[in-house]
Amino acid sequence: MGNEHLHVDPLRQDYHEAIVRHPRRHETFMQRDIALVCIDMQYLDAARGEGMFADVASSGVDPEAQDYYFDRLETTVLPNMVRLQERFRELKLEVIHCRICSLTRDGRDRSAGHKRLGLLATPGSKEAEFLPEVEPAGDEIVLNKTTSGVFSSTNLRYVLHNIGIHSLYLAGVYTNECVETTARDACDHGYFVTVIDDACATVTPGLHEASLKTIRDRFARIAATMEILKELGGVPEISMARGA
Repeated sequence: MGNEHLHVDPLRQDYHEAIVRHPRRHETFMQRDIALVCIDMQYLDAARGEGMFADVASSGVDPEAQDYYFDRLETTVLPNMVRLQERFRELKLEVIHCRICSLTRDGRDRSAGHKRLGLLATPGSKEAEFLPEVEPAGDEIVLNKTTSGVFSSTNLRYVLHNIGIHSLYLAGVYTNECVETTARDACDHGYFVTVIDDACATVTPGLHEASLKTIRDRFARIAATMEILKELGGVPEISMARGA
């Protein structure tokens, strides 16, 4: 017997049926129980020459990797996130914004991990500001966190329960850190998760692809922006939706 089995995921089909093709996923879509979650699109970690990247030499990220990251953000991620936000808003679907931001000026409430990493965005600071292209509009929900995953340090699960959300569409940075952690946690909490490939970024294409490969059909469906926009064309009108 050869070693072919060492390169095959024996549970791939089971997970695909449970995560991607489960009929309940379609039901939540038709009931409009879906939300777009935009993660960490702020000056701390998503703006060239700002926050963590104010000093190229001390950022810990190679200048070429920074160029790749910001080029992807500026040419792909931001335009796609704008399209997604606009479409969700047109359909009066929830757009939720999460960012790294402490409760205190000195950041003493941060997670131990963020303290060790020196990650700090204080209330009212430039680092805590959202990028203007994708900032919250109107009465959209904003959650401040001090961990990689959104669920660990916010009341997101409580909020989603209150507004009746069962499916999450994730976009933002970094793919292999905050986005992936949130996707895994959301799946564990019972949500149907879609990670929007070309609305996410991290500092190297290798890290991005490895992250998506790990969570694909295990914790989340992976889809492109145009695929999501096409799907949203089938969202029922508000008069047909739950609670109308």
